[in-house]
Amino acid sequence: MRGSGTGTGEPELRRLRTLLDRRRVPPSAHDADVRRSLVESLYASPTSLTIGAVTGVAVGIVISSLSAPGPIQLVVLALCVVATLRVISAVFFHRQLVRGTAVASRSWELIYELGAWGYSGLLGLMAFVTLLGSRDPVTHMLSVSMATGYAGGISGRNAGRVQIAIGQVCLTLLPTATGLWLQGSTGYRVLSVAMVMMVLGLAEISSTIHRIVVQALVGRRDKSLLAEKFERLARFDSLTGLENRMAMQMRLREIFDTNQKRNDAVTILWMDVDRFKEINDSLGHMVGDQLLRGVAERLTEVVQGRGRIARFGGDEFVIICPDMDRVTASALAQEIISYFAHGFDLSDNHLQVTASIGYAVAPQDGRDMDELMQHADLALYEAKGQGRNRAASFNWSLKERFNRVHEIETGLRRALDGGELKLLFQPIVDLESGRIDACEALLRWDHPVLGPIPPSEFIPIAEGMGMIEAMTGWVLREACAAAASWPGDVRIAINISPASLKSNELPANVIAALLESGLSARQLELEVTESIFLDDSGQTNAVLRELQRIGLRLALDDFGTGYSSLSYLRSYRFDTLKIDQSFMAGVSANAEDRAIVRAIGNLARDLAMDTVAEGIETQDQLAHAREAGFTNVQGYLFSRPVPRDRIADLIAAGPLEGAERPEPMRPSRRRA
Repeated sequence: MRGSGTGTGEPELRRLRTLLDRRRVPPSAHDADVRRSLVESLYASPTSLTIGAVTGVAVGIVISSLSAPGPIQLVVLALCVVATLRVISAVFFHRQLVRGTAVASRSWELIYELGAWGYSGLLGLMAFVTLLGSRDPVTHMLSVSMATGYAGGISGRNAGRVQIAIGQVCLTLLPTATGLWLQGSTGYRVLSVAMVMMVLGLAEISSTIHRIVVQALVGRRDKSLLAEKFERLARFDSLTGLENRMAMQMRLREIFDTNQKRNDAVTILWMDVDRFKEINDSLGHMVGDQLLRGVAERLTEVVQGRGRIARFGGDEFVIICPDMDRVTASALAQEIISYFAHGFDLSDNHLQVTASIGYAVAPQDGRDMDELMQHADLALYEAKGQGRNRAASFNWSLKERFNRVHEIETGLRRALDGGELKLLFQPIVDLESGRIDACEALLRWDHPVLGPIPPSEFIPIAEGMGMIEAMTGWVLREACAAAASWPGDVRIAINISPASLKSNELPANVIAALLESGLSARQLELEVTESIFLDDSGQTNAVLRELQRIGLRLALDDFGTGYSSLSYLRSYRFDTLKIDQSFMAGVSANAEDRAIVRAIGNLARDLAMDTVAEGIETQDQLAHAREAGFTNVQGYLFSRPVPRDRIADLIAAGPLEGAERPEPMRPSRRRA
């Protein structure tokens, strides 16, 4: 009987070992988070562990009391000690777990594992000793029932660490099955075989539960990692690793919510890389990206713990510094600018890069996030407007200027379509005859709220808005229509913005205005300033050549105040040179101004160009213009700018009063 039983048991034991080898999941199979969760599951319910310990001890005491003195009392005593230690350790760790101070380390897992195997082994040993040392069926029933019940419960409870669960089942049931087999009776041996089969079944159950638990934990971990990944993508810039605009705004809103009652200082420094677009366009986006990463690293080195850095977008970075006053903010801004002076080594390129910074400090410069951000942005534009590579602090005059510019921008869109713009005309007088030789068209705008706004203010704004082409087209049509009604061949002079010369629309607008009005091309004179030669672009050259081919005249306005080279006088055949009024204003008292005026007069005469002296307001200035050999004059001495109907009367009236005097011999000049 024993031989056949042993032979039958060996395949079962081999099957059990195979199952253990196949199902056991080594700790390295899962990451630390999953392993920690599995260890925590062992201590998750100290109540169930306590119930199991109390039940086992109680059954042991009953069996010990019903049995004769012998080994059973020692086993029960050891069982009581191990059960007590297990309960104490489980309660201690669980309290730490609730407080959040528990660390599910390998040591705690080992403590639980040794306690679990010790307790299970003692239960199995108690059943084995009872079955062999006692003939009382009651003690047999108590020991076997305790072992099987504990094994069934523990296979599910400790499935998180499958090796512990299967080890407990084996240590509890295999000694019990051995004791049953050694009893020798058929019923006991049948129960022994059934218990071995039960070991296999419980091992399978533990493995299945373990797999389900691990899959759930891995799924939760993957979902958590995916959520973290999406959160990082949402909050951090993928290129530089800094926080992005959304995260920066969330952080700033939180700071303002916290400081709402305390009114603590909060500083925003808004920085961008000077001429980054030129670097990006000339060296490529790869170098541009490397530069942005280098800028982020350098900012991190400089700022350190004084603030949080975010990439706002493009080449703009924002630094949020809680509890920082204006003096400290200025020092930090200068430190950043100085740190950029070292340049950047990027692959094969060494780039000398500068930065501009604007900063604003709450609550003085703004009491909410949006206002403070807007004011820091205004300060940044002020820094760039002052020449870049510098820092500027917000002040409320910048806000006033911003509001005025915004009002002008809004009004310009309405003014062109609503008839708010108007043209005035100022005579250009021929010094030889005293008659009006030409008239300059001057654009005026009377804003309904801000009042009269000078062209020097609204024209640059129109250029920035992209409205200058439409405005130039309107001026050309209105001026040519007015000139077409004047008697004789009086010309109309129109000042052309450098921005218009970069547009392909200018020649088309000129031709359309001439055709619509019927004005001769030689009666239209376009005035350009020397600043157009600072941008020596092919587009500007092509437009000037095309305008000359149309047949109209070109005048060089404000001569002597802009571009210092005279080489452009060889490249373009200007019909007229206009000397700036700043020279004529000091001609009576300043010998240098008189020398410059005479030199320009001689230069124009030698180049066979007409000349216009602007800003003539006194007879003395007029005399100096005559002496210098100017052919034409313009200024308040003859007439202020007047409306269209009034200029026609002045032209028809003949020589103007300010020009009358006996004439000396006049220098020769080229006429159209």
